[in-house]
Amino acid sequence: MKRFYLIGFALLLAFDTLNLICFKLAGTQALPVEMNTAWLARVFSHPWIYGAVAGYIGAFVTWMGLLKHAPIGPAFAASHLEVVSVMLLSWWMFDEAVTATQVAGALAIVAGIACLAFAEGREEATADVATA
Repeated sequence: MKRFYLIGFALLLAFDTLNLICFKLAGTQALPVEMNTAWLARVFSHPWIYGAVAGYIGAFVTWMGLLKHAPIGPAFAASHLEVVSVMLLSWWMFDEAVTATQVAGALAIVAGIACLAFAEGREEATADVATA
């Protein structure tokens, strides 16, 4: 079951990251933002918007599959790892600045997920000992 979780969360992270990076690329390619059909045509003329839609659909399907089996606390927390991955990719791909506050926030997200995962592991171990 751990392999299922690892693969599932890796897929969720990949789809969510794809979604957000593609939206960023689509948005920058369709500038300037205007509320008219010409702007919509520019948005949908770039392949990045379709990558964003594919990422969103993939993330939704993966999330629904994970919710059937994964404990909700760690699952919900791990679903927010894309904040960290998108921050790192934006720094690398778009030369966006990363502040100390953002790094601290990313570390807090990762630490929170690790704490929830360890707590869930202890609960499973305790439950296994109690039923044995």
